[in-house]
Amino acid sequence: MSSTSNFRQAIQDLKGQSLIGPNVIANALPYLGGGLILTAVGTYGGLGVIRSHPELFMPTFFAAIVAELVLFFVAQNVAEKGNNSTALPLLALYSLLSGYTLSGLVYVALGTSGVGIQGIAIAALGCGITFVVARSIGSNLSDQDGLALTKTVSLGIIALFVVVLVQFVFALFGGGTPTWLEIGISGVGVFLFAGAAVVDFYILPRSYRDDQYLPAALSMYLTYINLFIFILRLLIALNSRD
Repeated sequence: MSSTSNFRQAIQDLKGQSLIGPNVIANALPYLGGGLILTAVGTYGGLGVIRSHPELFMPTFFAAIVAELVLFFVAQNVAEKGNNSTALPLLALYSLLSGYTLSGLVYVALGTSGVGIQGIAIAALGCGITFVVARSIGSNLSDQDGLALTKTVSLGIIALFVVVLVQFVFALFGGGTPTWLEIGISGVGVFLFAGAAVVDFYILPRSYRDDQYLPAALSMYLTYINLFIFILRLLIALNSRD
């Protein structure tokens, strides 16, 4: 969903606003697709490191997370200013790093009985189905429904990431998450990012002009990568029950 720095102000200004970028999503789709392909390449590279040099993966994983966070804010800022020639390679590198940090989860999925490559395919298919359904719903939302859904989903995602951050910190210190709780967190994540996909089709054409396709592509990329992650986490949790 929209990740601009003035997101809250944008929500307030959206009420009754006509589309300012009716074609921005169509313009963003090739870049979204390219970013997802690069993410797959980064994931493949990460899997190679895990299998051939497992001792190197965790140090490079944390380095990639830091670099990814820095690149996100830099690329977003450059893209918002309309400097597409500079933003594009930054976003490409961001996609590769995102794939590398995703490779650990994919590795776990491949090693989990009942998930494997078919589970990864199911997660990808789920994202595709969500795109089709979200496009139909989000493009036809009224202002009242669109604003209400946007506020609800944005608050839910903030709360979700607080929970995930706490979960991550506990994991660093050797704490595990009960399977039932992991199923609950992952299920809520799937629900919220499916809602974010609907929100994208409402808010992006009202937030960006047609020539601002890169920040729109980044917004959609974040939605579908996170949806993929939570679907995969849910499948792993469901197949890891005692």
